[in-house]
Amino acid sequence: MELTPVTYLIVLPLVLLGGFVDSVAGGGGLITMPAYLMAGIPAHLAMGTNKIVNGTGLIASTVKYFRNGKILLRPAVTAAVCALIGSAVGTELAALISEKALETIMLVALPCVAIFLSVKKDFGKDIPAEERPVYTPRQELMRSALVGLVFGCYDGLIGPGTGTFMILGFTALLSLDLITAGGCAKAGNLASCAASAAVWVLHGQVLWALALPALLCSLLGNYLGARYAIHGGSKKIRNVMFLVLGLLFVKMLYELLL
Repeated sequence: MELTPVTYLIVLPLVLLGGFVDSVAGGGGLITMPAYLMAGIPAHLAMGTNKIVNGTGLIASTVKYFRNGKILLRPAVTAAVCALIGSAVGTELAALISEKALETIMLVALPCVAIFLSVKKDFGKDIPAEERPVYTPRQELMRSALVGLVFGCYDGLIGPGTGTFMILGFTALLSLDLITAGGCAKAGNLASCAASAAVWVLHGQVLWALALPALLCSLLGNYLGARYAIHGGSKKIRNVMFLVLGLLFVKMLYELLL
């Protein structure tokens, strides 16, 4: 496929923005995938290129969260391993379950999540570690595994917003603040994304001439987003999460009405 300067002008700024949003609250693919399609990239090439670019960007944000002590290794690694399994299971289920039915369920669930976040102001707030509920190692492993399996499966079935839902899962099940939950979610989402990216590479569905410069934009966007989240606190993460949930709702409603 021949790439023009216009292709780069459309894709690269939106990839940077998508990396920023993904690093803060997940859901960056809701911005990057439409960018590739707007630029005239065929769907399969767009999906493969998007996975490579977003996966590489996730490495930058994961490292940033880790270096700032915002990743708990045991739940993060457990979720990452289980996300690989869940993603594979979800991909198999995709052939058996109607995507329209799943998106209809999501259209009901998304406003509920948004209302819950609006009403429960203290959800995921920054609190001292000593004030958080204490979980046994077994409880921590089981709950982290559940987050990885469920949302890894969701990634294989539908995909968009996986990082956002992982953040919500870690916050709800392990009482983590949104920043630490975001760090753990990055590890889980990175594993799920890597598995998918490997498949696209094997099938030759990556537009490398576009992917390489887009990688740099994604790395920069993810780095800036991680800094914003870590220094901005849970309140700023909540604001971006509302944006992601809104974008996801509009996307699914649009696809159902087509």
